[in-house]
Amino acid sequence: MVNISIIWALIILFILYPGIAHDGAETGAYLFINALLPYLLPYIILTQWLLKMPTSQKRERKWKKYLKAYVLGSFGGFPVGAVTVTQMMKNGELTRKQSSLLLAACHAPGPMFIIGFIGTELFNSTSAGWKLLIAIHLANILFFLITLLFLFTSNDSGPTDVKLEPAKKSMPLLDALKESSSVIVLVATTVIFFSSLGNVLTTVATSAFSFDMGITKTITLAIFEMTSGVQSATDHFSSFFIYPYLIAAIVSLNGLSIHMQVFVIAKSANISIMPYIFGRMWSIALVPLLLYFIY
Repeated sequence: MVNISIIWALIILFILYPGIAHDGAETGAYLFINALLPYLLPYIILTQWLLKMPTSQKRERKWKKYLKAYVLGSFGGFPVGAVTVTQMMKNGELTRKQSSLLLAACHAPGPMFIIGFIGTELFNSTSAGWKLLIAIHLANILFFLITLLFLFTSNDSGPTDVKLEPAKKSMPLLDALKESSSVIVLVATTVIFFSSLGNVLTTVATSAFSFDMGITKTITLAIFEMTSGVQSATDHFSSFFIYPYLIAAIVSLNGLSIHMQVFVIAKSANISIMPYIFGRMWSIALVPLLLYFIY
């Protein structure tokens, strides 16, 4: 009943503020086309292509599988980590418990997004983008090492309980293109919807209460959509000392848009998301602190 009430309330807000909703959706679409698609799509296709290539039946060491998941997942951008772990589970390379823990560890923005968009376009400094990327991966690697302790001490060493489809002739590149397109559509949908929703809620909050528009908009958009959040933070706080650490916190928070992408992908394989939630709390606390020391 509560969910239905929330949905109807949001529908009414979108009807009352059609122009604001349109502006938010337009901003989300612009950011997706310019900031996400060019950096995300090529890597998703290549990652999917690699995962769909025929592999040797020889039993692979566990640490190699974990390292493969981390490298492919953590350097591809959101939500490539979830896609990689889920695909490896479907391939029979990971168990459900291993997939759940690795889902939390193999989750980071792509280097091209951090260096290209945030570093070059927002920070106006490639080196600043590299510093943020190093801080993110230092936090991620520490969490990954902690995850490895759980994985190596776990008795969950059996095969995955996913029913594998019988082998059939296929073209890995075409399969990769097909699955990559569905991921891209999911990313575009969530980015545009949550950007529009964040814009409407920001307008309602500033109209009802005497909040500062810049602070309200940045906080609201950061909660709903990361890319819109960092853009708003740049518009309103780029001259402040806390600006790079605010960007680091927003990137670590991810936003509901990215979380929904991960939840949808993980749910398709019935993977638990509780470790993922703890992983995000870890990143929010640690990444800005590490960036401070690196600066």
